[in-house]
Amino acid sequence: MRVIDATSSTPAIRDMTHSLDEDRVCLRWRWPEGVQAVYIHKGPVSDSTADRMPDEADLKLYTREEYKASGGYRDRLEEIGQVQYTVYAGLMEDDELELVLQQDGRNRLTVNAGRARIFYMISQKNNLFRKYKSIQIQVMAEAAVAKDVLCYVKKQGGYPANKEDGTVYHFLHDFAPGKNTLPVIEVGKNDYVRLFFTDGRKYGQFYELIAQ
Repeated sequence: MRVIDATSSTPAIRDMTHSLDEDRVCLRWRWPEGVQAVYIHKGPVSDSTADRMPDEADLKLYTREEYKASGGYRDRLEEIGQVQYTVYAGLMEDDELELVLQQDGRNRLTVNAGRARIFYMISQKNNLFRKYKSIQIQVMAEAAVAKDVLCYVKKQGGYPANKEDGTVYHFLHDFAPGKNTLPVIEVGKNDYVRLFFTDGRKYGQFYELIAQ
């Protein structure tokens, strides 16, 4: 397989669109004249393919006949957050496969694959003869969550409204899929605790945080 840069005379993929049906995506594009097969790469948006070709093992061959039979390229989304698809036109030159590397980005499309839900529950136990109460946090995650994604905020006199509305504490360990029960912590009897994203704009596109 050989990679060639797109020029004004090489075939190029155009007009990429997609439709979603729950966890299924259908990609469509305009096929260049003379191109009978393409190679498709699927990866995270951060894995930019604008100026390089992915490893051959990460490319999937898809023919024009398969495209016609399926009404597009259909795939199941098992990822979290945004997924980027890149379609490369395939050419045969002297019995050697050539893939066209486009710099214009018109052969790339970003799809929102959905958000994993993170449920959390905070239970508290008052101690009659002590100045403190015991707090225990339980986190139920649909997917693995890095410790840097979440934090808990403590506020005196009421529940914090946002991350800045109190004292921020960070977690020491990542959260595994399923139920995670954290060690008991002690806070003042008039303190209240709530969970937040450390960066709502960044992590809110990957996860949904739900209090129970």
